[in-house]
Amino acid sequence: MCGIIGYIGEQPARPRLVAGLEQLEYRGYDSAGIGLVDDGLSVFKQVGLVSGLDIPESTTQTCGIGHTRWSTHGKPTDANAHPHTDCSGRVAVVHNGIIGNYDELRTTLSDHEFTSETDTEVVAHLLEVELERTDDLREAVSAVVAQIEGSYALGVVAAGYDGIIAARRNSPLVVGHGSDGNFIASDVTPLLAHTRSVSYLEDGDIAQVTREGVTIWQDGKPIDRERHTIEWSPDAAEKGGYDHYMLKEIHEQPTALRQAIAGRINGIEEGVDLSDLSLSEEFLASIDEIQFVACGTSYHACLYAKQLIEEFADVRATVEFASEYSIGSGRDPERTLVVGVSQSGETADTLRALRMAHRVGIRTLGVTNTVGSTMARECDDALYIRAGPEIGVAATKTFASQIIVLAMFALTVAETRGELDVTAGRELRRNLQGLPGAVQGVLNQNEDIKAVAEAYADGEAFFFIGRRLGGPVSLEGALKLKEISYDHAEGFPAGELKHGPLALVTEETPVLAILTDGTRPEETQNNVKEVQARGAPVIAIAADGYRGGHDVEFEVPDLGLLEPLVANVYLQLFAYHVANSKGRAIDKPRNLAKSVTVE
Repeated sequence: MCGIIGYIGEQPARPRLVAGLEQLEYRGYDSAGIGLVDDGLSVFKQVGLVSGLDIPESTTQTCGIGHTRWSTHGKPTDANAHPHTDCSGRVAVVHNGIIGNYDELRTTLSDHEFTSETDTEVVAHLLEVELERTDDLREAVSAVVAQIEGSYALGVVAAGYDGIIAARRNSPLVVGHGSDGNFIASDVTPLLAHTRSVSYLEDGDIAQVTREGVTIWQDGKPIDRERHTIEWSPDAAEKGGYDHYMLKEIHEQPTALRQAIAGRINGIEEGVDLSDLSLSEEFLASIDEIQFVACGTSYHACLYAKQLIEEFADVRATVEFASEYSIGSGRDPERTLVVGVSQSGETADTLRALRMAHRVGIRTLGVTNTVGSTMARECDDALYIRAGPEIGVAATKTFASQIIVLAMFALTVAETRGELDVTAGRELRRNLQGLPGAVQGVLNQNEDIKAVAEAYADGEAFFFIGRRLGGPVSLEGALKLKEISYDHAEGFPAGELKHGPLALVTEETPVLAILTDGTRPEETQNNVKEVQARGAPVIAIAADGYRGGHDVEFEVPDLGLLEPLVANVYLQLFAYHVANSKGRAIDKPRNLAKSVTVE
């Protein structure tokens, strides 16, 4: 979604704001702008890339705000780009979120001249009204947000006011405490080059950011928010010589997996140590059901985890799209756990589902990559996947990290409930430790995968098939390809082929089949023969015993129930090279954003 950056300090603001916006480009955007203040206000905004902003090099203001916009209200136009200003040109506002009652608010401002189609512009005009009553910008912002319905992360500056006012509700916003100035931002990525000391604003917070420091207010009273130290290095958010963030992050998977496992599996015989999990053993032993809620790639990770939970812990598990979640009847809140999975910890639909569960007394667990995120703060407990920053819009390394953390959670629940089969548990722990090396083995075949991808890149459509644990990986493989190549791709359980999709199979529709442990490969082979009979080329990702008779084959080592995760890395590289051969904007695919913070 939209990106926000703000700076006030001792240095010129323009270069810091522009650099910050470039660090936020991964979130997806169609236009960009900055607002600079001293005794006056200067706004520069337009459709297109941050690098295209026409800002005089001579600007010396040391306070300002910036924004990358992903359109919701109004098309991508210069007028709809942020910041938005009031009639007098005194106030500038940047906003992430959706103001649900903006039509109603706009009718109360009939004497004001609106220049855009956005919901955000009403904030600037409401501030103009409030500043006729008070000279205190914080007080004016407080009065305005009291009138707003919906979600917002706001950054506000005004001519003659030496500082930035920030406010949030249901949309992430972080404050950065620097040595030569202070910041606001949508996430920590643009702050890493300047500071690692941050405070996460919570719903209802209003932050007054000045050169001297930051004061946070809640319900009209100053309040302390804990400072966190970000462990990510600035280099972690750079491409590091790769052509795209996505390719870099695919290659970072062995490291990400080792980080996820570190300290949690100390030896094959020693069990799993999720000491950061505070849910009591008594509660875990008592639960009747675990409900997973997630979106997109995280949803696919949950489908995989559901099967591990049921197999190892003998607990009923369900997976729901977070946007469709509702509390059904027949559940005991005291014996149910809702697990929300989100890389950012800020996904609006997932947060809504977790809050719904919390309201009826169901305990919640957040599985996220982001320390200090809304999910981590609001859930009863949190598990971190420790994958490091993921910049590419198409999630890659976090998918595998989510699954192995949830696999360790499955082992923990199984052991707590006395359901863990000793031999099966030992095998899964051994395979978890072997997964990083197996993934590296796939990465070493990058050039071979590239050649296959380029050979089949002109297919009319692509089908991904697998059974059991291969089902979620098939869905994920298809999602990656359609996200970044814009080709039609479908993933489904292999048995569903003959219930409709087989009608679409031709000689021009490559089929990617997962034939590994945990996917009932002997049955999937029958479905492979069905598509081969229709002339479709088959790219098989296969374990020993299931290779032979396919147009292309890639080998998966012996890794038990984690073999489909190894297969997934082949699919990621295949999608990447198909898209790259077509010259697609891989890190910023059209119409998509990294962190979807509106419902």
